[in-house]
Amino acid sequence: MGLWTLFEGLLMLANAVAILNEERFLARRGWGFNELGGMGASVRSLKGQILGLIHAIQYLCLPLIALNIIVAFSMLISG
Repeated sequence: MGLWTLFEGLLMLANAVAILNEERFLARRGWGFNELGGMGASVRSLKGQILGLIHAIQYLCLPLIALNIIVAFSMLISG
């Protein structure tokens, strides 16, 4: 397993997180961003950290699209 394979796996994981819909999937299971309330102690919890990561990945969808394009073209060129 090389570094490039690890990068591709992390990119696929980021793609999977980016397409999660908050209203249809996350909020029904108690993982909505509104569940945190304020910026208190709940943000420091593991659940708060994971929710923050999910929303950060969803917010940065344009760089994620650019990385997907770069990886797809490199896979086409390399064979």
